[in-house]
Amino acid sequence: MNTLNKYLFKQSLIPFLLSVAVITTVLFLQFLIRAVDRFLGKGLDVMTIFEYLFLNLAWIIALSVPMSLLISSVMTFGRMAQQNEITALKSAGVNLYNIIKPAILFGSLIAIGLCIFNNFALPEMNYNARLLARDIYKKKPELSIEPGYFVDMIPQYTMIVKEMDGKDFKDVKIFSKNQKSEQTTIYASKGSLSSDGKIIRIDLMDGEIHEIDLSNYDHYRKIIFKTHQIMISMDELILNRTTESNRTDREMRIPQMIDEIKRNKILISQIYERIENVKKEIGITNLNANTLENIEKEIEELKQKRTEISSSKKELNNIPFSNLQDKQYILSLTNNLRQFENEFTLVENYERTNNKFKVEIHKKFTLAIACILFTIVGAPLGILVRSGGMTIASGLSIAFFLVYYILLIWGEQLADRNLLNPGLGSWLPNIILLISGMAILKLSNKRN
Repeated sequence: MNTLNKYLFKQSLIPFLLSVAVITTVLFLQFLIRAVDRFLGKGLDVMTIFEYLFLNLAWIIALSVPMSLLISSVMTFGRMAQQNEITALKSAGVNLYNIIKPAILFGSLIAIGLCIFNNFALPEMNYNARLLARDIYKKKPELSIEPGYFVDMIPQYTMIVKEMDGKDFKDVKIFSKNQKSEQTTIYASKGSLSSDGKIIRIDLMDGEIHEIDLSNYDHYRKIIFKTHQIMISMDELILNRTTESNRTDREMRIPQMIDEIKRNKILISQIYERIENVKKEIGITNLNANTLENIEKEIEELKQKRTEISSSKKELNNIPFSNLQDKQYILSLTNNLRQFENEFTLVENYERTNNKFKVEIHKKFTLAIACILFTIVGAPLGILVRSGGMTIASGLSIAFFLVYYILLIWGEQLADRNLLNPGLGSWLPNIILLISGMAILKLSNKRN
């Protein structure tokens, strides 16, 4: 069996290396086509361009390795089945599971290496690629805005947008970072981003600016605008980008993401503490009023009670009097409700950010484990389609990988939106892949 294991191990290695080379080249060329406009007219030296391309190889390799294992497994065992080597081994008393075992061991070694790569090399290369991109963007700088997530690189603000179309965005919310004394929240239905090399300008349209004193919610100001501009100095932005604290989830190791999750949980607890304090101040005692919807109902009831008391006073005294205090009280409740809306929006976005970190933590393992699962799928798949040739086998391999990748993105998006548990959303594609692999393995064992 040692000789057989060495033979099967060697048969898996060469197709795997060839598949990695081909797939990595294809993905790299696609990236190069998209990135070439970043270099044109910049006056960059050749070494800088090569460095940027090399750093971006990290995410390409992380994607190409699992796919290469699937294709190489189909190619290896498809060729062996076509040349009747599988039949000969089974005639010699070697069952199919023992034939596939060396390939699974090979996939496990690749999985361990990929897991280490994903947690150590990948974050650093992604981070350094972004820092290098920052220098390349000096002549034509941009903000990296991803719809649905906080943009934290603006010096005085945190921004989140719902949709992006190039440099134009819709449904934008901007929160001031200095929340010790007062909080400023800006809402706009649409906006755009432009720069001249020294200044980044965010133009907002059709929105509102809400300013509130955190020590006294009655001190509230609302400004409605047709157009509003936020000017950002590139010196401040570039300095802010270089700090370690502004790494994205794909630029962090697992311990760093765990620390960020803990920090966000502390911020969430502080927000809930502020909410509870305000609830006590305005007289909300219902313990079930722990959601924005329930708090809105409680505030409406408080307004209704105040209106009823005011009406009864008028009837008893039978004389006209000023209802200024009642108006101020109702206005105060309205201001509090707006602040509750802001607070729950912050909670929702912090939770979404935490989900994004959790998904990324799971992904560092799911893509590595997928290497083993792709071997379990690819080996019996190659045996089953031996009569169809390598073209059909490779086509089926790509189809399997595309389905897996679509499920991976789908699960990630659902988890990011808090519609699915991050663990389940990340591991669901692997669970489906495992079930498919075991079914194909049993079917292949019966036919051979």
